Amino acid sequence: MAGKNNKTILTVAVTGNLTTVQQHPGLPCTPEQIANACLESAKIGATVAHIHVRHPDGRPSMEIAHYREVVERIRDKNSDLIINLTTGPGGRLVPSKDDPRIAAPGSTLMHPLKRVEHIVALKPDIATLDLNTMWSGSAAVINTPENVAIMAREIQNAGSKPELEVFDSGDIQLAHALLEQGVLKRPPLFQIVMGVRYGFVSTPQTLVYAHSLLPQDAMWAAFAIGRWEYPMLALAWFLGGHIRVGLEDNIYIHKGELAPSNAALCEKAVRMLDDLGGELATPKEARELLGLQR
Repeated sequence: MAGKNNKTILTVAVTGNLTTVQQHPGLPCTPEQIANACLESAKIGATVAHIHVRHPDGRPSMEIAHYREVVERIRDKNSDLIINLTTGPGGRLVPSKDDPRIAAPGSTLMHPLKRVEHIVALKPDIATLDLNTMWSGSAAVINTPENVAIMAREIQNAGSKPELEVFDSGDIQLAHALLEQGVLKRPPLFQIVMGVRYGFVSTPQTLVYAHSLLPQDAMWAAFAIGRWEYPMLALAWFLGGHIRVGLEDNIYIHKGELAPSNAALCEKAVRMLDDLGGELATPKEARELLGLQR
């Protein structure tokens, strides 16, 4: 299998926007904490840091100042670490129970250009591009093809590589359409997201199926949330994909035991990869594999 012959890129997703400090008291929230979590994980072997930002009290943030501080703190200490900024926030609609046409508290829907302002300003190596429209928790996530295309163009104009986040098979079909239309440049980079309710379920059969739908020239990674994080990590490697761990996706190092840190989750991933016979990509090798600009 390809995973046995190629170097594997490890991404760490250190905080996300759904995990709470009530679930994990050590969740990184301030820009300093988030940057330090990325840097500590890089020492273990992570070559990509996937970054959301928070307000100091733990609430999700979209403030450019928060992104800027995290990015500057990382670049000041480790210029090799590949920075991957999310563009996911800004696509949630909570329908009012009295009138579903009206957005209830918790809705974050905004113009697509607002969702990529930090990408244009900070020019990260990678920017995620969510292709899903689905029910998520108490909200509908809405990413229309038109809005996705607007965001894709802005991301690429900033010199960043879109990482296509796909949660179900229809998302991959949307990616094919955007590639055929020339909206997305080749080769594409996919991240297969597993375990989100009403999306791809965390089973070997599902990951094999999702992988079979990708374009032939695709670079890809996969991860699963919760207890399936490590089983799907092993399968992603076996199928030739790259891997991801972090407190955004899973807060436990073992059943019932909170992970001490993002770095601890990375350490377990590195140990598993070594046991399987895999080899981690260095930051330089990862940049070459992904075709990233410096």
